[in-house]
Amino acid sequence: MPKSNLNTKSPISSLHSIAAKLECDFAKLDIYTIGDLLWYFPWRYDDLSEIKSIQDLGEDEVATVKVIINNVKAYRSPRRKIIVTQINTSDETGKLEAVWFGQKFISQVLKEGDEIYLSGKAQIKTSKTKTMASPDYEKVKDDLNKQIHSARLVPIYHLSGKITQKQLRFLMSRALKIADYHDDPLPVEILNKEKFIWLHEALQEIHFPTEEKKLKKATQRLKFQELFYLQAKYQLAAKDYKQQSSFAVDINNKLLEQNIKSLPFELTNDQRQSLGEILADMTSPHPMNRLVEGDVGSGKTIIALLAGINAMSGDLQTAMMAPTEILAQQHFANTQKIFPKNQLEQLALFTKDLQILGNNKILTKKNIVEAIKNNKIKFIIGTHSLIQDKIDFKKLGLVIIDEQHRFGVKQRQAIKDKSQDKEVPHLLSMTATPIPRTLSLTLYGDLDISLLKQKPAGRQPIKTHLIPDSKRQDGYKFILDKIKQKQQVFVVCPLIDKSDKLGVKSVTQEYNKLNKEIFPDLDIRMLHGKLKVDEKKKIMDDFQNNKFPILVSTSVIEVGVDIPNATVMWIESAERFGLSQLHQFRGRIGRNELESFCLLFTTDQSKLNTTRLKALTETNDGFKLSELDLKLRGAGEIFGTQQTGLMRLKIAKLSDTALIKKAQKWAKEVINNKKYLSQQQLQKLLKSLATKMHLE
Repeated sequence: MPKSNLNTKSPISSLHSIAAKLECDFAKLDIYTIGDLLWYFPWRYDDLSEIKSIQDLGEDEVATVKVIINNVKAYRSPRRKIIVTQINTSDETGKLEAVWFGQKFISQVLKEGDEIYLSGKAQIKTSKTKTMASPDYEKVKDDLNKQIHSARLVPIYHLSGKITQKQLRFLMSRALKIADYHDDPLPVEILNKEKFIWLHEALQEIHFPTEEKKLKKATQRLKFQELFYLQAKYQLAAKDYKQQSSFAVDINNKLLEQNIKSLPFELTNDQRQSLGEILADMTSPHPMNRLVEGDVGSGKTIIALLAGINAMSGDLQTAMMAPTEILAQQHFANTQKIFPKNQLEQLALFTKDLQILGNNKILTKKNIVEAIKNNKIKFIIGTHSLIQDKIDFKKLGLVIIDEQHRFGVKQRQAIKDKSQDKEVPHLLSMTATPIPRTLSLTLYGDLDISLLKQKPAGRQPIKTHLIPDSKRQDGYKFILDKIKQKQQVFVVCPLIDKSDKLGVKSVTQEYNKLNKEIFPDLDIRMLHGKLKVDEKKKIMDDFQNNKFPILVSTSVIEVGVDIPNATVMWIESAERFGLSQLHQFRGRIGRNELESFCLLFTTDQSKLNTTRLKALTETNDGFKLSELDLKLRGAGEIFGTQQTGLMRLKIAKLSDTALIKKAQKWAKEVINNKKYLSQQQLQKLLKSLATKMHLE
């Protein structure tokens, strides 16, 4: 039995000598304490609950038998030179031989006369002889529920290093005996209303289920608890944020209409509705916290710019933060085109290497920082550089964060804290990654959401084709034909291996092949993250001005890059990208009235990849594709990377739609209704949940 002074905060090494020896391997699984171990859940279960007689064992059938050991022997195999342990067993119906290789200790554990369970695949040598190779074994206990390796639903865990399933199950059974989870952290109203089982029982059943019905109840309870914690944190943050003081910005209808009329296109109904929602939020004396979520090419940026221009009319500053310098430069160039001409000196680009005013005057970093501090510059576009300590805003009224998911929570908070004024700025986030409704509830539970689904008038749907490698030469001829028509081509390459984080190897290889072998007479350039800022800017400027026809690039062009004359997107090893990421690449073309094509090349013909990539050829709806990506590959694949701002879920899934909605409903109810908990009790609840789930 574990020592009585142990608790869930005790180090994993204190649980048993086995755990101490495997401490480094447990660390690889992020298991450092006994509590961490309890919240490390099985990924599947083997049903070994049906006990068969030896005579009923079928060939190659996984089954469990209850037998008596007749004799045990261990010897060295003359051929393989390893220790072989062999036991002969029997029950009332027949005899069974079990054999293990390289596990001498088994002959020291199992003795003649022991009654044991054996679980494995049976082989039938003759009508009278049956064998099992390397079966799981466990001595029969007086209580069936005490069996942890056989004769039940047996948990199977992901392992690391030298940890075995038997060792992990043994340690888990010891940890459960000291788990002091009888004081359930969830409000009793939730437990009663939803008929959830108690936490202690849920942990017992998730690791060692007594039956499938109870396993399902335990899973639902633990999933809900995780999602409730996440939603409660979001709702509380949203409530606290909106109770703070902000600038109430009047809507300058005359100025807005002037700017809208000067645009070379008409706003869609979705754009007008979203702009109205943003402007209405900003009239409140409490800060806006809104996400504009739209498909590629739906026109989110212009909405954000109009909101910023409206804030400027109230003598307020706007900071727009993009995840890459290329995207920041793109936003700056586009903003220059629609910005009021007499106010261009109040527009600026601020990145690590570039500081430029809207009238193209280049300033020193010191001068531009001073101008921002004194409110002489009112609209600042930049990257992470805007979070630097030395940059302060005089009256920061609006913060625009492009590609919301690429910034962590701390980064988003840092830019909001930049204003010298006591008022908290309004926050407008944007993402070009269509997100399933379920995922939006979980990722952005603290944000109001505006959707842009309509595309600007005049754009043709992009035709997407999955091209077998045998048709590659036809693809090259197709590209050449488009180039002769003065159209341009993107060629996108994936990472080759994990060490090549920027994809430089694959881009260089593809560039050399196209430049030297396929199109030796064409001007081809390549773009990747290791190039210097001025090099990247020069390449993108030249490509935008159609000075060369083919750009070979990494995923650095995934978002925001606007090349109106590009009509072909050629993607190598398309199976290495998520559907939503491929859809983002596709969104870099089709930005004019010309017919555009996305060509997907893959050497992986597996059923999963074929299903995914064919879906891309059948629809241009990014929301449908993200739903499929969520179902097939998980949330991290929707963005191509794991989320920085999202709690790593241990048991819940972002596809648990009904549970997410239920958790959000209860989180709002508990936070807004004092009959459940006071603010102090609520904070205590969240702390208790985090402690018991070993999140903090």
